[in-house]
Amino acid sequence: MAINPYHTVEEINGIRCSIIEKGISKDRADFIKNILESSKLETVSAIDSNEKITIGVTDITFNLIHALYSRKLISSKNEVVTPAIWYQKKQFEGFYWEYR
Repeated sequence: MAINPYHTVEEINGIRCSIIEKGISKDRADFIKNILESSKLETVSAIDSNEKITIGVTDITFNLIHALYSRKLISSKNEVVTPAIWYQKKQFEGFYWEYR
C-alpha cells in the first residue's frame, strides 16, 4: 500500500504518468492543462468510453498536493495558483469579513 494514496502512477497512451485527475469534463481538463503547462510540466491526457478525460504529467515524482500547497504552480497570468483557484471556487474581492 502506498504511503500517499493521492499520488498514483499509471500509464496513459503508453507513457508512465503521475495522475492528476480522472473522470473530468473537457472544460476542467483544459483549465488544468493550462495551469500545468504554464508551470512548465508536460501533460498527457486520454479520453475513456464515457467521454471523460484522465490527465497526468510525465514527471512521475510530481505530487499535486505538495505543489499546490507549496505554491509552486503558476497560472497563465503568471499568478500563484491557490487551492481556491485550482478547485475553481469563488474568489473573494476585498475582505472576507464585513465592516459594521
